[in-house]
Amino acid sequence: MASDDRTFPHGSASSSPAPASDDDGDLTDMLGELRVLLPSAQLLSAFLITIPVNSGFAAIVATEKGVFIATFVLALASLVMLSAPAVQHRVIRPLTNRAHFTRLATRQIVLGSVALAMATALVLVTQLVLSAVFGHRMGSVAAGGIAGSIVGLWWVLPKLYRARGRL
Repeated sequence: MASDDRTFPHGSASSSPAPASDDDGDLTDMLGELRVLLPSAQLLSAFLITIPVNSGFAAIVATEKGVFIATFVLALASLVMLSAPAVQHRVIRPLTNRAHFTRLATRQIVLGSVALAMATALVLVTQLVLSAVFGHRMGSVAAGGIAGSIVGLWWVLPKLYRARGRL
């Protein structure tokens, strides 16, 4: 068997890489989470860019235009916050303090997720869409229901599971 002169992380010279530290695992998990969230923010932003150029946009009431602006700003904010950790990781590489970077990136991802959740509740089959079909009141009720579902499934349920020791 020939000797392997490759150097692996943590200074070990071995034919198999050293096991990843918890920080490396956190970064890997974070990357997987961003692969789910970032396309959602991109798709929502792209959809919202097309709305003002549609012929019916001029006919919507001022309140719904306000909802559109809020939704558009939230979607763009989520896009910026969700993509920030990848750009920052590339710019400051090599990381000297992975734990600190992971905490910073986690905060940005959570804030980006909050903005994405708010934008989703305001637009997708809710406020803008249902208001156009059923009226402003029904659109607002549906947006509240979707927002409640997002809050419950994205934040409350995981916190409850963790508090009860199930995760």
